Formats: sequence, C-alpha cells, structure tokens
Amino acid sequence: MKALELPLLKSYDQDNFFILAGPCVVESKDICRQIASTVAEIADKYAIPYVFKASYRKANRSRVDSFTGIGDQAGLEILQGIKEEFHLPIITDIHNPEEAALAASYCVDILQIPAFLCRQTELLEAAAKTGRYVNIKKGQFLAPDSMKFAAQKVEHFGNSNIILTDRGTQFGYSDLIIDFRGVPTMKSFGYPVVVDITHSLQEPNQSSGVTGGRPDMISTIAKASIAVGADGLFLETHPDPSQAKSDGANMLRLDLLENLIKTLLPIRQAIL
Repeated sequence: MKALELPLLKSYDQDNFFILAGPCVVESKDICRQIASTVAEIADKYAIPYVFKASYRKANRSRVDSFTGIGDQAGLEILQGIKEEFHLPIITDIHNPEEAALAASYCVDILQIPAFLCRQTELLEAAAKTGRYVNIKKGQFLAPDSMKFAAQKVEHFGNSNIILTDRGTQFGYSDLIIDFRGVPTMKSFGYPVVVDITHSLQEPNQSSGVTGGRPDMISTIAKASIAVGADGLFLETHPDPSQAKSDGANMLRLDLLENLIKTLLPIRQAIL
C-alpha cells in the first residue's frame, strides 16, 4: 500500500491508523478551534496521525432551509487558520470542478469527493489536477470493487495520491450498513482505505427531512473497522452534537473520543 505522505502529518507510523476528524461543516472559528485543539492533543498523546476535517460548504443537504455554510471565503479562511495555528493537514469536500482549484489555493491538503459524486469524471479530473490528495468516498450505491474505476480516473489525470473511504451502503430506504469485505477489497487496489464510522450510521430519508443516526454504534463500527485492517478512520465530532448545524444525529460527542481511541489501539496491535 502507498503510504499517506503529508508535510504536516505528525507521528506517522504504518503500524498505527490515522484519523480524519472534525465537525461536519465550518460553523464558526471558535468551534473549529475547540475541536482541532482537543483532537490534536489526543492524537499527540497516542501517536495517532491526524488530519482536521470540516466542509467549508455543504451542497448536498436534504432541505432547502438546511445550513450550508458561512460563505466559501470565510470557511476556507478559518480552515487556513486552523492549519497555521495547529500545524495540521486539512481535508474538505468539493462538489463541482470549480471548487477544486479554489480549495487548493487556500490550505487544503486533501480534497474529498462526496459519495454521491464519486463517479463524476469532471470532478475527479479537477481534483486530480490540483496535485492534492483525493479522498474518494464510496457511493452508497456502489460495490467496493467498483471503486477501482473511480481511482483509475484520478490516476489517468496524473495523480496517484488517492484515499478510498467506505461510508456505508444503502440498505432499504432509511438505513445504511457496512460490508467489511470492502476494506480488503479496496486495499487490494494499493491505496489507503478509510472507514467513515459516523456517516455509515446515518438513517437517511426521514419524514422530517433531517437525517437520523445511531451514534451509540460508533464504537462497534470503529472496532470492526480496525479489526479488518482499515488504515484510517473518518469521523465527525462536536462538543454538543445536538447543537451541530449539520449531521448532529450521527456525530461522536467530542468528550468521548479519547476513550474510543484507547479501545482501538490494542485491536490495531493485535492484527499486525
């Protein structure tokens, strides 16, 4: 497997897993700083390589009145500030080709392709041509084996810095499941494989238009992900998920993160 190589990625050790973690969306500078500071401290304590995650724009919300961000420039400037203050790599979503160069021009080390958009060739092309890492989330409608074609598109445009993330597979109209066979399947392509342990617990298509979730199962999914060999975990976290402006129903409460990490380290060591 190709190692994840980012200039600001601390404590990188292939014997350990890495985390992509933060709020769903940039809500404010204060929230981002609080989360970045807390997670960075935990990551340093346990030698976990850490990439700060937040979307500067949410373009795929369920309802027209759902929060989509504080503005592109303001959101990206906050992410740039997090990178400079805490010396952390940054990952954020993009939703159309024009956003790739915009995000890359600020601070972003990893451009994330949302699951719904993982087959959009022009979006993958634009992300690839920035030279940044491209994290492609597996569509809820795709078999893990089909992700090799998305990766091949990025490679075709001259970029082999690829991460593949499983965020669950649609199970009926209002549930998702993780098929853990997908982890070794996607690892066979030669890229780091991540499991999204929060979005994979979403309960979509609720009558309210607000996605539900099962945060009580985060620890279970995380343990299973590490046990089957995931290279990294993606998770969204917030000091008070009930007040989060996006995806609060499936977030990990920030004060629970350290105990989760402590339960995962022995599992990782056991499979090496």
